[in-house]
Parts: sequence; structure tokens; C-alpha cells
Amino acid sequence: MNDKFLPLAAMEKLLKQGGAERVSDKAKVALKNAIEDIANEIASKSIKLAVHAGRKTVKAEDIKLAVKE
Repeated sequence: MNDKFLPLAAMEKLLKQGGAERVSDKAKVALKNAIEDIANEIASKSIKLAVHAGRKTVKAEDIKLAVKE
């Protein structure tokens, strides 16, 4: 996977918005990896839902349904 899929600065910002005063580099990488794994699962499920509906285009509804599963 491309290391620049989600920037580490964004991970730090998310953690600080959540109340963290300081964030280690390892914490940023761990959050990045977790979010990317979840995003990949949602994307995969969304694609399957779109194909099942006979579409090539993934719609917001597909993503919403994939998140609920």
C-alpha cells in the first residue's frame, strides 16, 4: 500500500482534536494503519454492493450500507 495514502499530520490532528496533548510518531502510524485497513474493508464491501446492484459506479448509499454491515 502507498505510504502516503493518509498523511501522518492528519492523524496527529485527529488525535489532538480528540484531546491528546502530545502524539508519538508510532501512535500516528498505528492510527493511520487502522484507518486505512477499515477504509479498505468499506471500499471492498461498497464495490461488491455496487456490482450486485448492476452498477459500475459506487454511490454514497453503497458506502453507507457497507459501514452498517
